[in-house]
Amino acid sequence: MFAKLLILFVAVPLIELAVLIDIGKIIGTFSTLVLIILTGIIGAYLARLEGFRVLFTIRHKMSVGQLPAVELVDGLIILIAGVLLITPGIITDCFGFLMLFRPSRARLRMWLKEKFSAHVNIHHNTARQNDWNSD
Repeated sequence: MFAKLLILFVAVPLIELAVLIDIGKIIGTFSTLVLIILTGIIGAYLARLEGFRVLFTIRHKMSVGQLPAVELVDGLIILIAGVLLITPGIITDCFGFLMLFRPSRARLRMWLKEKFSAHVNIHHNTARQNDWNSD
């Protein structure tokens, strides 16, 4: 877990910085800054639109007595996408925009479901073995 956090908080910003420097060399510093600001503004706007759409769907499903499980996961993904999009960088922006589009968000949701299910099954089987061994 520590290695993953180290990569997240150290390696990703260093890679982002290197990419921004390279882009700045190609298109210029001012253009790079404008690109960063525009992707942040556009990303925040799109995240807000998608967030409101998902919130409306959640409210509708709850009003008719349905559990909005998929929409709640979508809301979390959209929140993470918004954070990635307001973070300066090209790589984080690419991931953030991908998370905002419904088809890629659906794929991410399915991947997360598989990961979570596998994790729950491992812990469930371990707990059952421990219960069996304690008798």
